[in-house]
Amino acid sequence: MFGRLSEEIEVKVPASEAWKVYGTLKLADIASESLPGLLSKIDIIKGQGGVGTIIHLFFTPGTPGVTSYKEKYVVVDDEKRVKVAEVVEGGYLDMGFKSYQVQFEVIDKDNGCCITRATIEYEVEDEANAAALVSIQPLLAIMKVAANYLLQNYNNNNTTTSS
Repeated sequence: MFGRLSEEIEVKVPASEAWKVYGTLKLADIASESLPGLLSKIDIIKGQGGVGTIIHLFFTPGTPGVTSYKEKYVVVDDEKRVKVAEVVEGGYLDMGFKSYQVQFEVIDKDNGCCITRATIEYEVEDEANAAALVSIQPLLAIMKVAANYLLQNYNNNNTTTSS
């Protein structure tokens, strides 16, 4: 069975600014610093944030679901502003999933804002197992802390004065 979950939020910064976070390892830094109740740490195993980068995510003990897994960036498209990470070891694969991918997109809007979208795509034999284990909520939490980071840093660096 194939499954897909997606969630998006609007962020009041240009897409180019949001991609500076989403298209790099900065997103992992922000998530590990800002979500201690979800992530206990993230180790960079290989790479600098481009295709082929492997990171090891460790979830806080007591967090439902997985305890840790390694993911590999299989797509980092600066033009389309899309990053796809595939679980390559542990976590969901140990729980019977054939595949598990997370995709982040930054979509430009006309008004100087952007949409950030997170999508989970997975394949699993047991549909009931997937329904109990797959949740978009952790990615939504990451998008929210990234949005707060972007708003604080973009607004602090781009304040305008009125006369």
